[in-house]
Amino acid sequence: MIRPGESQMQIVRHSLRFVLSCVVLVTSANVAAAQTPSGARLLVLLRNASALAIVDPATGKVLGRVPVGRDPHEVAVTPDGTMAFVASPSEGISVIDVPTMKELRRVDTGALSAPHDVLFAGGKLYFTAEGYKTIGRYDPAANKVEWMLGIGQDGTHLLVLAKDQQTMWVPNRGSNSISVIDAVAGGPPKFKTTAIPVPGKTPEGLDLSPDGRELWTVTRGDGGVSIIDTASRKVIQSFNLKLTDANRVKFTPDGSKVIILDGGTGTLVVVDVASRKEIKRMKVAPGDTGDGGVFVMPDGSRAYLGLRDDHSVVVIDLRTLEIENRFAMGADSGPGCIIWAALR
Repeated sequence: MIRPGESQMQIVRHSLRFVLSCVVLVTSANVAAAQTPSGARLLVLLRNASALAIVDPATGKVLGRVPVGRDPHEVAVTPDGTMAFVASPSEGISVIDVPTMKELRRVDTGALSAPHDVLFAGGKLYFTAEGYKTIGRYDPAANKVEWMLGIGQDGTHLLVLAKDQQTMWVPNRGSNSISVIDAVAGGPPKFKTTAIPVPGKTPEGLDLSPDGRELWTVTRGDGGVSIIDTASRKVIQSFNLKLTDANRVKFTPDGSKVIILDGGTGTLVVVDVASRKEIKRMKVAPGDTGDGGVFVMPDGSRAYLGLRDDHSVVVIDLRTLEIENRFAMGADSGPGCIIWAALR
């Protein structure tokens, strides 16, 4: 602001300060925009609202909501980001056109089948059907469930697929085990399933190390972590982090760290993979966040946390291990599972 009676030099100084402040603001905006690919979207599952939110990852603005089946649990997306799949244990699998933000159809996986997790690979959608103790595969092009495979364990819940798309890992919450399915891409009758007992109670969250050598799982019932050697198919180490309600675990892309969301305390725990030691424990919400979701960017820059009872998405800078941003998802939205849609 130029005030009455100011000298020419003072006017120049004020003008210079204003120009510099504008440069800082423009530069910050440009940096944020440069970090987010054009057209990219976050897909945030709103469990309480029974909807899929399409979110601008740079600003956190909700661009639209797509109604889906009641109490949806997990979401998957095609590599080009144009089609998403949302599993509702009570109402089947929603197939969603992301660009138009519309549900195309609802896949019926069978009465009381309780589909829970979904994973897209090789042009097919794999899903767990917890009520049937099975996994299944759906062909979106043919709009047909191709097959279902009995696991023979209770609480078949989530899915992790090896990079070669031949080996799948599934936690069985009710049987305290991890099932490994070999030759899964070939379909029946080529399958071979093995159940690996896990110490602790209620294995749920799990992830494969980037080199494929280890599978880590958190046991939700007792706050522990178990590590399986994927070659020998045996638990090689277990330790207790005294977590209250951990249900998600993810490796960083370089394989150096594991991040664990402990919903019971609204805390993110970071573990060094080599030493198995805790690096940091940070509060991401004031209290219990309930069932949550974690997505780690492929470039290792940040992680997105869906905090159900906080009704927010928190962005973590994985280089500094600090909270970078927080996006409000709306009253009683209940964000959980999160995934990235490239829309290239």
